[in-house]
Amino acid sequence: MKAVLGLEDGQYVVGEGFGVEGECAGELVFNTQMTGYMESLTDPSYFGQILMFTFPLIGNYGVDLQNFQNRKVCALGCITKEICEKPAAQPSIRSYFEENNLLGLSGIDTRALTIKLRVHGTMRAALIVGSDDGEAAVRLARKTPAITDIIPIPEVSCKEPYHIPGSGKRIAVIDLGIKKNMITSLQKRGGDLHIFPYNTTADKILACKPDALFVSNGPGDPKQATDAIRCIRELLGQLPIFGICMGNQVSALALGGNTYKLRFGHRGANQPVRYKDGRIFITTQNHGFAVDAGSLPEGSKVTYTNVNDGTVEGFENEDLSLTTVQFHPEAHGGPRDTEAHFFDALFRRIA
Repeated sequence: MKAVLGLEDGQYVVGEGFGVEGECAGELVFNTQMTGYMESLTDPSYFGQILMFTFPLIGNYGVDLQNFQNRKVCALGCITKEICEKPAAQPSIRSYFEENNLLGLSGIDTRALTIKLRVHGTMRAALIVGSDDGEAAVRLARKTPAITDIIPIPEVSCKEPYHIPGSGKRIAVIDLGIKKNMITSLQKRGGDLHIFPYNTTADKILACKPDALFVSNGPGDPKQATDAIRCIRELLGQLPIFGICMGNQVSALALGGNTYKLRFGHRGANQPVRYKDGRIFITTQNHGFAVDAGSLPEGSKVTYTNVNDGTVEGFENEDLSLTTVQFHPEAHGGPRDTEAHFFDALFRRIA
């Protein structure tokens, strides 16, 4: 089965399709992880994006359903150099994509495409499985909206509030597209979790009488998360607030700060960050936007910095009891350097 990937600049590449025939279009991004491919594909933060893996082979240990970060694949499509046809466990990537009506492309030079994105930045792209019509794929790529012009959060947030009982502190959670392992990390520390949709209000949060507010990861441009920004702004100073990934970005916006789009983002399990005390942690990341350090108001301090490019990886405002990080301390997949460092500190803060 032929398949083609077209880019908005006119380039297209033809390879072998897997999954089912069909088409999708969105932002093409790359991930540098060697493992955890299903955790990435099911991460809601990839909603609206076509995910390309730089590691040349995925699928060698099959599809590990227990490690899904959402009940289904959230990325629009999967691009890889090669998929493993005889994995150590079943189901295989190929059979899973076929059975679940997913789109994939293999047999192309993913490293060359990655280098292109690093030079020129992420691009709009279109994947057509079942065709090798590159011109059609380019036209489709050029028609698709930019990631800054779509609002994907409502597609991945819960539709109604729900409760996960726990024996410890009561945590209100704004779900912007939360990964399962964030919930797991809060649960295993006894968190009594009250989870709310993206468009909840401050009054509804306060009505459950939480000990703290946690703001999750999510897809798209943080400036589009207007409901969450408004809610956080109204709760600043009333509750301890913690955030991860988009939770970091919308918290900065709630304070009156600014965010901006990175050239190609940080997506992988090998991103080094420097903590304010000088320690270096290796982290899992998945984001295409960052907080502008110079825009943070007085009283806010950058706590983590990306070693590679100096971007903000976390900040705090002690006066408002606000603590956020850009990376993913809950990991899965990826290093667990910062899980206890972040989540244990969260619960100590509200003890």
